[in-house]
Amino acid sequence: MPVQIGLEELLSALFSRVDEVTLENQNQQSKFNIMFRALYKKGVFTDEDILESVRDENKILLSLGLIKEMPDEKVLQAAANNIMLWIKGDVNEIKNSVEKFQQKLKEAEAQQNKPKIDVAPAAVLNELDRLGGRNNNHGGLII
Repeated sequence: MPVQIGLEELLSALFSRVDEVTLENQNQQSKFNIMFRALYKKGVFTDEDILESVRDENKILLSLGLIKEMPDEKVLQAAANNIMLWIKGDVNEIKNSVEKFQQKLKEAEAQQNKPKIDVAPAAVLNELDRLGGRNNNHGGLII
């Protein structure tokens, strides 16, 4: 016999599961951060090792076709630096990095919200005039 479940119960169960997965992911991330900090402090790897690993990761992604081109060296270095910020636990630099990111995000949103007026090249307007015929209200010219 089919069991009926209300939409509210279903959503509640789904949200509960999402919360569990999120918490599990955060716990796993914390464990990795702790482990890598300990290994870094013991001198098991260096900043250069992280940069080389970031390069290797991107080479693998490129060879699998998951990225179209290899990022330039500045992007690779930025990714490695970001990883090292967390490993080193440099709270002030992490805060600065987050603030810079938020500022760039605000600037991008401001640029996106500005109204734009695009002007078509003369050749396109002439072609539209030709296609539209000369029987329009503007004497054949598109305004």
